[in-house]
Amino acid sequence: MCGRFSLTATPREVAEALGLDELEGFPPRYNIAPTQPILVAVNGPAGNRVGVLVRWGLVPAWVKEPRDFTLLLNARCETAAEKPAFRNAMRHRRVLVPASGFYEWKRPAEPKAKKQAYWIRPANGGVVTFGGLMETWHSADGSEIDSGAILTTGSNAAIGAIHDRMPVVIKPEDRERWLDCKTQEPRQVADLMKPVEDDYFEAIPVSDLVNKVDNTGPEIQRRTEPPPASGITPAKAKPEDRQLDLF
Repeated sequence: MCGRFSLTATPREVAEALGLDELEGFPPRYNIAPTQPILVAVNGPAGNRVGVLVRWGLVPAWVKEPRDFTLLLNARCETAAEKPAFRNAMRHRRVLVPASGFYEWKRPAEPKAKKQAYWIRPANGGVVTFGGLMETWHSADGSEIDSGAILTTGSNAAIGAIHDRMPVVIKPEDRERWLDCKTQEPRQVADLMKPVEDDYFEAIPVSDLVNKVDNTGPEIQRRTEPPPASGITPAKAKPEDRQLDLF
């Protein structure tokens, strides 16, 4: 699954990476949590690619009262095309979710031991795009709520040592096909919803600061020493990891 992620790239870097015509400024976000607004890229009416904000936690259009409905943060790619909650969005409203990486927690073997958090980012840096879905809910008074979910797939061998699910990564060369909901039906983009290569991400052990939504600074990505029995071979420290000690 994907319950927290980060987008610390600049608006210009995001716009260039995703081919957006324009993008309003926004601050770096180190700890994006459910129900918060997230940036997604969609195909605009003129065929251009635009960025919009949606609430993280998809609300299907057929829901009568969102307050009584459990928000859907993730959608399993294996069943999204058939599930009533995601079926229409898979066909008509596929989106890209830009990120700098995501967080995941490894469940310890010992029942009373703490989970170990990991900051998982592209090994080569840059902006990664997760496959996502968007839906618009209409109320009786005419108001609207735009919401979204991140698609997940089974983990590759590297991430599987931490968790059995991971976000679907849409590579740059596949983004146009993913967003093309006019000519590309769900079955025609099913090949894009698969685990990314084992060496695409690197996992950095971090403290439990990320567990609290109120912690939103770069310190939550600072490397820590994982428990000796974690079974994970952490990525080697990079200069930018050490620079976080300045904050």
